[in-house]
Amino acid sequence: MSAFILDKLCRGCQRCVRACLQDAIKMTASVAFVDSEKCIECEECMEVCMHGAITFVEGAKVAYGK
Repeated sequence: MSAFILDKLCRGCQRCVRACLQDAIKMTASVAFVDSEKCIECEECMEVCMHGAITFVEGAKVAYGK
């Protein structure tokens, strides 16, 4: 399972893009997008994301106001 970007939390800082050694993350309309064909699940992107916008849980949802 590849990484998922929670687009409501992504701030377009591109830290994940720079951290990905497989070049699996690109920016689309100021939001990161993961190419699941290239992702090797190393979790480097998740480690560097300051906004908690990257998960490896399919179908993860963002809860606001809690």
